[in-house]
Amino acid sequence: MLNLNEDMLTLLQEQAAEAEQLGKLPASTVALLKESNVIRMLQPREFGGLETHPNDFLQAVMAIAARNPSAGWIAGVVGVHNWEAGLNDDRLLHEIWGERPDTWIASPYSPMGVATPVAGGYLLSGRWTFSSGTDHCQWLVLGAVLGDEHGKPAQPRQGMHVMLPRADYEILEDTWNVVGLQGTGSKDVRVSNAFIPAYRCLWTTAVMSGEAAAASRRSGTLYHMPWSSLFPNAITAAVLGMCQGLVATAQRQIRERILQTKAAPEPFMLTVLGEAASEVHAAQAAMLANVAATYALVADGAEVSLARRAANRAEQVRGAGRAVRAINEVFCRCGGGALHTSSPLHRFWRDANAGLTHATFTSQSVYQVHAALAMGLASDEQIQQALI
Repeated sequence: MLNLNEDMLTLLQEQAAEAEQLGKLPASTVALLKESNVIRMLQPREFGGLETHPNDFLQAVMAIAARNPSAGWIAGVVGVHNWEAGLNDDRLLHEIWGERPDTWIASPYSPMGVATPVAGGYLLSGRWTFSSGTDHCQWLVLGAVLGDEHGKPAQPRQGMHVMLPRADYEILEDTWNVVGLQGTGSKDVRVSNAFIPAYRCLWTTAVMSGEAAAASRRSGTLYHMPWSSLFPNAITAAVLGMCQGLVATAQRQIRERILQTKAAPEPFMLTVLGEAASEVHAAQAAMLANVAATYALVADGAEVSLARRAANRAEQVRGAGRAVRAINEVFCRCGGGALHTSSPLHRFWRDANAGLTHATFTSQSVYQVHAALAMGLASDEQIQQALI
């Protein structure tokens, strides 16, 4: 069961600054996240997971990010990998979780490597950026493209998601020197001619279309959810949690200032603070409502149409953008004290804006396919670019 309580959240909050100093989560934070079981919420029960409703996971991610942005980011990013892992061959899942059900899996999905076919599988080479939480993970799921006989990307391009253990890749130190999300330790990783058995690979199109879920024969509703309902929202939950944390911190500091100085509340400050609270709540409510509606459709055996998926993605992208812009207005009016890098306000502000640079928030392709599908004009290329 999930073991996330107020005492644990308070401890995570106290550890936020240390993560930034280290450039990765400290061991104490990793221990708390493992104790909470948040990373195992989307993991199959038969392999030591909780297999919860996705909204329970998203709410836990938001709660953590509202106290410790880097820990919330890791909870969302690393936690959602266990969902996709569940779509794979059981041989792989026994390798990952057979002896240690609390093993973590890092990423990224960007196709920065080439998988060249050989007998029984592929040889993988490449270098990937933004492997969040990688120091604390023992496996990777990586995006790659199928290679030809010369080790070059085959044409037409075919995307893959491949998984490999810690012994088969290198973490490149001093590759995470950033202005935001400093405590996530999202370093580069490199793979050099690692052999990947075929059973550790999934075609990207199969993951997106639901074919991988059908082939896995998992009966749980969770594993038949569209990819676009899980991964983008895991990232979004972290960002919205950070926005929630900034609003709560600003409310507390402004209240204390007013009580100490006996000054009247500044009307414009109250306006932007109230607006930000409303924007954050609206984005959270829309995300949870869309995931709940999708889950209900899947549970009933109904199809989740591309138009519905695109609408959900558009609301996800729009909601996160509006929430971050709203907290930016709050931050700009919190006074010079907020500029100190040690300030929690500064941390929430930096990390929420940094989170919004993730590819899942690329709005143009999402809005375009949302409009095109509504008119019956969307191309396969548009659908793939929008990650729906």
